[in-house]
Amino acid sequence: MEKHLLVIHGPNLNMLGKREPEIYGSTTLYEIDAKLKALGEMSDIRVETFQSNHEGAIVEKIQEAVGKCHGLIINPAAYTHTSVAIRDAILLLDVPVIEIHLSNIYKREPFRHKSMVADIATAQISGFGVQGYYLALKGIVGRMKDES
Repeated sequence: MEKHLLVIHGPNLNMLGKREPEIYGSTTLYEIDAKLKALGEMSDIRVETFQSNHEGAIVEKIQEAVGKCHGLIINPAAYTHTSVAIRDAILLLDVPVIEIHLSNIYKREPFRHKSMVADIATAQISGFGVQGYYLALKGIVGRMKDES
């Protein structure tokens, strides 16, 4: 059976490369997604990526993944600090979940220090920029292979 990894990007991440490059870098979301898919193929993992600026669309995507995906990497972006709905949807999954942030949210404004997802995620990676996505992929692929 082919392993399926879902990667969800939250609001404003579609603007990577343009939005505050001094914080988020110059790599675009398209470039991140392409590399994640290529790295997944090297590990025989199908990587599906999804981005939305809408909380409900993210919740629906997570719900659709129940019983179909073997792992989730999620950057909830601004919803990290506010979305009980996304948290509750993640609780439906019985797979490894990696919460990812490009910047170190704990070195930023105090309102960014609280994550609604951190205590239910398998792990959290923040502050490594786009490399954090690739570290998350490596870690979650390792978990998938250990559980096979």
